[in-house]
Amino acid sequence: MSVKRAILVSVTAPTATKPAILSVDDDPAVSRAVVRDLRRRYGGDYRILRAESGASALEVLGELKLRGQSVAVLIADYRMPGMDGIEFLEQAMDLHPYARRVLLTAYADTNAAIEAINVVDLDHYLLKPWDPPEEKLYPVLDALLESWRGDERRPVLETRVVGHQWSARCSEVREFLARNQLPYRWYPMDEPEGASLLKAAGAEPEQCPVLIDATGRTVFEPSDAELAEFVGLQTAPSGEFYDLIVIGGGPAGLGAAVYGASEGLRTVLVERTATGGQAGQSSRIENYLGFPDGLSGAQLADRARRQAVKFGAELITGRSVVGLEACGAARVVRFADGGHIAAHSVLIATGVEYRRHPAPGIDEFTGCGVYYGSAMTAAGECADRDVYVVGGANSAGQAAVFLSRTARSVHILVRGESLTASMSHYLIEQIDKIPNIVVHTRTEVVAADGDGHLERIVLRDNASGVEEKVETERLFLFIGAAPETDWLDGVVVRDDDGFVVAGPDLMVAGALPPGWELARPPQHLESSVPGVFVAGDVRSESAKRVASAVGEGAMAVMLVHRYIAKQ
Repeated sequence: MSVKRAILVSVTAPTATKPAILSVDDDPAVSRAVVRDLRRRYGGDYRILRAESGASALEVLGELKLRGQSVAVLIADYRMPGMDGIEFLEQAMDLHPYARRVLLTAYADTNAAIEAINVVDLDHYLLKPWDPPEEKLYPVLDALLESWRGDERRPVLETRVVGHQWSARCSEVREFLARNQLPYRWYPMDEPEGASLLKAAGAEPEQCPVLIDATGRTVFEPSDAELAEFVGLQTAPSGEFYDLIVIGGGPAGLGAAVYGASEGLRTVLVERTATGGQAGQSSRIENYLGFPDGLSGAQLADRARRQAVKFGAELITGRSVVGLEACGAARVVRFADGGHIAAHSVLIATGVEYRRHPAPGIDEFTGCGVYYGSAMTAAGECADRDVYVVGGANSAGQAAVFLSRTARSVHILVRGESLTASMSHYLIEQIDKIPNIVVHTRTEVVAADGDGHLERIVLRDNASGVEEKVETERLFLFIGAAPETDWLDGVVVRDDDGFVVAGPDLMVAGALPPGWELARPPQHLESSVPGVFVAGDVRSESAKRVASAVGEGAMAVMLVHRYIAKQ
């Protein structure tokens, strides 16, 4: 990696700009009244903006996003034509996820406000009229602004990324930034603006991706660890010894971090790429308890991450774990770069990866039109295109529903007779009602082809044996789960598929597992090494659901307390 101060790059840090408070109301009289009250109290420290429709407000928010300017509070009227307040706030979350959200309602619409608590994670709702504002408006906004100012995750100035559209590494870098919810702007190097940035930075095309921050600092071809450090993520633990090391930032790992830190354990979570795991890439999770209208995996991951940090957990990003050792009472975790940390206990929550597709051409075009899972950056480039999704489980169905909003057509390819064997009923019903989603049963991809990027795939009807070549530039693969646990070989017991065996499953005819040194049997989520626990999808015989993973993460913390208490 090369990092330098690029004096010639035409990227200058914008002058300090006040954060914005945006009011949206289609009634001009009400809109003016809201803005009048806001300016009187907050005009000195915040930009007070107003819009008279959800669509125009989204345009304003988009401009603020591009300029790297932050939004503190969004205030939206519920009853607006074309786009009501809940719909507006839901879309605004994608642009400014950390802005506090307020819904203005009449007394008759309080049920809508309660509904919005789940749909858009509403912070507050206000009944109209709110006079006098000193009693009914300002105390609410004062509390929300104080909360916003103290938030651990604050919007930052955007990073500029220059590279080639069909570069696998450029795709990985953009995905890394998107999944970590870091604002960036993409400049293809074969377009004028991208080419000029590349030249000013003194970089060659083969050095892409090139990243440039708002001060002109640049980095060429960064690794994930170097990328994390460049954009300001924490990449090194602050201590050398902890009560609990959590390896993996999916739902199980985040659940353990939240409960571990909140219950007083010195907790550090180590994540290779971005918190959320596979669930974090889901466009919509609709069967998670307490969210009847669903929420995206990114929203769930971000809330859990902020919750863990609030309780004092450390979150380390961009570090790969390659080894685990038991050194007396300590459990030592080793990193790929040679570093290490130790703790009384370790929780393995590394989840699973999608299995590699064996068809010729797939590996060649991975990251260049072929993607494992719901690639956030690639999904945004599917408008008015024909895209293909391989897989019959919930993750494939959720991706298809999401892609169908902009794609011309979405084709789901499954080898089985139907979706019923592996997909939730509610999701199958949704798919049946979306006209531009087509399900192809007993069908699989047998080849991929293109010039520099994916251009076509070959499909085979397994019932008739007939093969068909179809044109497409986007193929998303969701073909089963495989644990990446080779680094645990010889350390803990794993089953034939590589999943970590724990608790009662380690017992053989009622006897303690071979090599077990304690008089007691392993606890429920404890591996074959005392003090090393496992939770979530990486555990053998786990339920492979978000809710169960979160529950196992919480349960693991209880078992860690028991283990530490007896040391």
